[in-house]
Amino acid sequence: MHKTDQHTKTARAVYLKAYIGGMFMVTIVIFAIFSIYWGSLWKVPAGKLEGWIVDFDEGRIGENVTHELLSMPNHVISWTQVPASLFSNGRDDILHAVRDEQVWVVASINSGASLRLNSSVSNPNSSYNGSDAITVYAIEARNENAFRSFIRPTVQGQLDTIKQSLAATLAEELALLPNLSSLMSTSPQTVVAPILYTIDNFIPFDQPVASAATFVGLIYLLILSFFTVMIGNGAREASGLNRLLTFRSLIALRFLSPLVGYFFLSLFYSLLNVAFHLDLGATFGRAGFMVFWMLNWCGMLAVGLALEALLPLLTVRFIPFFLIAWIISNVSVCIFPIDMLPTVYRYGYGAPFYNVSRSIRTIAFGTKNNVGMNFGILLAWVAVSCISMPLIQWFVRRPHVRKAEDKYRHDSENGSDDYEKQDGRARVDG
Repeated sequence: MHKTDQHTKTARAVYLKAYIGGMFMVTIVIFAIFSIYWGSLWKVPAGKLEGWIVDFDEGRIGENVTHELLSMPNHVISWTQVPASLFSNGRDDILHAVRDEQVWVVASINSGASLRLNSSVSNPNSSYNGSDAITVYAIEARNENAFRSFIRPTVQGQLDTIKQSLAATLAEELALLPNLSSLMSTSPQTVVAPILYTIDNFIPFDQPVASAATFVGLIYLLILSFFTVMIGNGAREASGLNRLLTFRSLIALRFLSPLVGYFFLSLFYSLLNVAFHLDLGATFGRAGFMVFWMLNWCGMLAVGLALEALLPLLTVRFIPFFLIAWIISNVSVCIFPIDMLPTVYRYGYGAPFYNVSRSIRTIAFGTKNNVGMNFGILLAWVAVSCISMPLIQWFVRRPHVRKAEDKYRHDSENGSDDYEKQDGRARVDG
């Protein structure tokens, strides 16, 4: 009975030490790792998005709108006046600049805006439309969160203020005109709403299901990659291959298993997106699905092989902590544009999630095509893992190999055949 009590006491001490230590590690994760995600949101916008003002009008409306936009306090968009002469093809050149991601938003004061207003004042025009004065161009599909939460509300707020101010000023001037009654009866909109604006969101984020592929689905891919890593490790442990294979064969097995596994898992994941009618033909047409599949495959390799490489070093006990850090560091740069985040988040340009998300937007919506560069960054992550995997495996395995060799030498000196070293295979753990 006394011996049982002693064993229980020892077991209780071991349990409390392991449990409290684990909870302490989780607490560290909350403050050290979760802070990365919270930090990406709490100061948004920490940087301004670039916006252009293009005055094709070169009249009263153009001068007034340009001056007001440049002088208004603004924490979201950094407005810059760009000469209209740079846009010889007018609207087409503006669309190209926005699609090419040279700028986030363009406010165009359209040609003849002031002339049309003056003409309608002099000769009341019942078809006068103040919304022809200003057109704002932006792309929601580039980052729907930035467009919906910052770009559109900011532009609307500023232009609403400008149009009300200009309408009030013009109303005072029109009150002195002898033909005011004729103007009010024929073209009241000329007095009430002399200028309006139109927001041209010419590449909308019009597939809600794409949110799964561009954000939450990336987390699922990483979790699936983690499952694959743990399944492979469990299979090697159960079969004893960790001890039986040569170093080269073990590395080949650890690389080829996830390579093949991710190939099929990424296919099933891609088919799931298609099953829920995600249109992948905006840029590559029918080839869009293949590009999407290969992108998901490379994305899984980029994040999954990193876990595979670090597993021997961190062990099964600590690899989940790296998984959390890996998820959060990737997710933090995918919600809002990196331009809006604190400078430290510029690492996101090289993060796997960010590059997968950008390519999916190109495939599904037709945003700027940087798919080749995105694939290159993902493959660079794969290459880093391919280099680090054997180095880490060698580092972790070396003490076990030395121990096995010492045992073999000792047994040989004593004439024992209990241990056998065959074909360079060290039967050791790790």
